[in-house]
Amino acid sequence: MSLLASAASVDASRVDTVYRPGGAVDVASTLRPLQRGSGDPAFRVVGSIVWLALRTPGGPASVAVRPTGAEIAVSAWGDGAEWAVAHAPELLGRGDDWSSLDVSGHEFLAAARHRQPGLRLLRTNTVFAMLVPAIMEQKVTSRQAWGAWRYLLRRYGTPAPGPAPVGMVVPPSAAEWARIPSWEWHRAGIEPGRSATVMRAVRVAPALERTLALGRGGDEVSTRLQSIPGIGKWTAAETAQRAHGDPDSPSVGDYHVPALVGWALTGGPVDDDGMLELLEPWRGHRERVVRLIGGSGFRKPSFGPRMTIQDHRYH
Repeated sequence: MSLLASAASVDASRVDTVYRPGGAVDVASTLRPLQRGSGDPAFRVVGSIVWLALRTPGGPASVAVRPTGAEIAVSAWGDGAEWAVAHAPELLGRGDDWSSLDVSGHEFLAAARHRQPGLRLLRTNTVFAMLVPAIMEQKVTSRQAWGAWRYLLRRYGTPAPGPAPVGMVVPPSAAEWARIPSWEWHRAGIEPGRSATVMRAVRVAPALERTLALGRGGDEVSTRLQSIPGIGKWTAAETAQRAHGDPDSPSVGDYHVPALVGWALTGGPVDDDGMLELLEPWRGHRERVVRLIGGSGFRKPSFGPRMTIQDHRYH
């Protein structure tokens, strides 16, 4: 049974929690989907500690997550510290139930699961905050999207509170994203289509958070996210995976994921339809299967065309 103990420390700005998950949790692997590239100003790993700079409903927060044997110590600073501590267990996978996932009939997946007993699907409980970087990653390379993310956070984010590592930045709030001028989006390499989609999301940010009441993703969550013009199936899935902890939302439309799944499960590439066909036996757990593959260390062959990088900043 999971237990949570929390108390404010002598430092009034700091809140501490000890989460006892009752089973293995690989903190680094579980939180890795929050990292937007190796230079992400909102994510840092220092030794055994994972540092997060989060925009919470209560305000900015710095969060330090440190595994200590069977427990996970979580400390938070800033206006959003209490909220971050209260939601730390779900961030670390509480409620993510793998018990009905049976991969014993597939040699590769069985081995991948055996090697990753502590992998969990996180749930941030922050929809708008997860949607914005997903919009930035639409139809461009990760390198482009992550560069834009770094540029905009460093210029318009909030310095991470407390003793966070130097250079860490909390992403802007919805109101702060709305105030970024058009030429700065352009300098970041974000063309008007994607920046306009962010602005449309800004206008319905409170409604986005209400989708958390629908549970851990699913068709209704996807439909509501896609009701925003410019948000498609891929962006909705990428958001629900992180914000809601959706275990069954593989990223259809991704440039790399279908080929990775195909090579891992059959020894050859597949398209989106082929990926969904391969994952069908594990419906209800399809994102868990993708995460197992991604965390296994398996790499598909590197031959084939690379996506062309388009740079619109100086046009």
